[in-house]
Amino acid sequence: MKFNFKKYLYPAILSALVLAGCSDNLEVEPYDGLTIDQTTGTPEGLKAATIGNYNYIKDSYYTRNFHMLAEYPADNVALSGTTTDPLFYAYNYQHLTAMSITGNFFRKAYQAIYGTNVVIEKLQEGQSADLDQVLGENYFLRAMVHFDLVNIFGRPYAQDQGASPGVMIRDNTDINDLPPRSTVKETYAFIVKDLEKASNLMGSTKGSSFASREVAYALLSRVHLYMENNEKAIEYADLVINSGRYTLLATADLPNYFTYANETNKETIFAIRHTLQDDQTWGSIGSMYLSDGVGYGEMYASESYRNLIDKFQEDKRRDFIVPVYEKDADGSIKTGPDGKPVLATRNGYPKYYITKYSYQEGVVSLSSPVYLRLAEMYLNRAEANAKLGNDAAALEDVNLIRRRAGLSGDALFSASNMLGYANALDIVLDERRLELAWEAQRKYDVFRNKRTMVRNYPGTHLASGTNTQEIPYTHPRVVYFIPEQEIILNPKLEQNP
Repeated sequence: MKFNFKKYLYPAILSALVLAGCSDNLEVEPYDGLTIDQTTGTPEGLKAATIGNYNYIKDSYYTRNFHMLAEYPADNVALSGTTTDPLFYAYNYQHLTAMSITGNFFRKAYQAIYGTNVVIEKLQEGQSADLDQVLGENYFLRAMVHFDLVNIFGRPYAQDQGASPGVMIRDNTDINDLPPRSTVKETYAFIVKDLEKASNLMGSTKGSSFASREVAYALLSRVHLYMENNEKAIEYADLVINSGRYTLLATADLPNYFTYANETNKETIFAIRHTLQDDQTWGSIGSMYLSDGVGYGEMYASESYRNLIDKFQEDKRRDFIVPVYEKDADGSIKTGPDGKPVLATRNGYPKYYITKYSYQEGVVSLSSPVYLRLAEMYLNRAEANAKLGNDAAALEDVNLIRRRAGLSGDALFSASNMLGYANALDIVLDERRLELAWEAQRKYDVFRNKRTMVRNYPGTHLASGTNTQEIPYTHPRVVYFIPEQEIILNPKLEQNP
């Protein structure tokens, strides 16, 4: 049995063509009159196919599953109950070889890659700046999806310089060509090559819902940081920072960052755009973090994260956490004998909702997940400088982010005021945790730096009778199993230990 990519590609291309049908220059034939050659045989068709490729990564099988696989094993979240949903196995490191969220993510990722390969194979470079932009966007998307895949299924590059198994590299549309897994190093090399190609093809005019030159630079900064190519990480971060295209959101606006549509937010570099028509309601990423008429509200800010952010009460990033209080019959907040508000609980776990994936444009469950933003570029540069021994430069960037968060005076770092930290790298990693919490980066920041994931706080990740969970970077479940069904379809795939 072979997986038929074309069966899954056609609907996305057809849908994209219908969406593009309002163009005066594009005539759309009936569904049953279109072939793959017709839909991608014209510049308009290739542009429409590219919109279809963006739709693949917007699909909940991709975006929501990726979020659960990347964020739930980290130390910023605490699940308040058990569940039969396979997200539970991601959260507690009890992975299965047949787990729907890995299987669906894997399949949707390679559908997206196939879609990009269709455009890359059919679109000749150098016809026009407009078409080169389209081509570059597909190179970017192909690189991004391979990057997400290798981070889910391959061990961090820095642990063994990429020697361990990565993922299948797919650079063609030959459905009979089912390759084995390349190494992590080979996969990263492919990603870097595609991103460099993308940056050379694209311009700088498209908004943050689409790829552009600086979007490719931003991802190159992250990729090189993960590879510990620190000079390169700084180089590409500088290209983004110095481009002038992006600015940090003002301190007063920071708590509302994720309520703004990404096109109107000058800090956002690239986001997976969701409009009201794309609202996933109960199936949204935010539904697990908050309940407000819509949503389950079962995954809370962890005690360890709250302890870190609460060190400075003026930190505006505390506003992304909303404590939930019990109410009296009249709707007022209930107070205890000490006069303090009584925290609401679920299964005995205090409710601290997270709002980073809620209230976009006033809609409770609407969110356009931010994949790259300017604050990360400063923190990429800070981490790379810390690893190069440039502590002053690293702390300068950390302080820039802290000032934006509303901190000043003794809350800022210097060589004479390390606030109890042993070194600049530890400072940077905690600042990344504070700033990028729940943005699907913390797990990678811990394990690629050969740290232990310490989850010694309340939550259903703890085994009965225990109060600690510590996952060393060498643990086999730092990565997920290759989906069992994919190994049946392609026996060349090697399973993770």
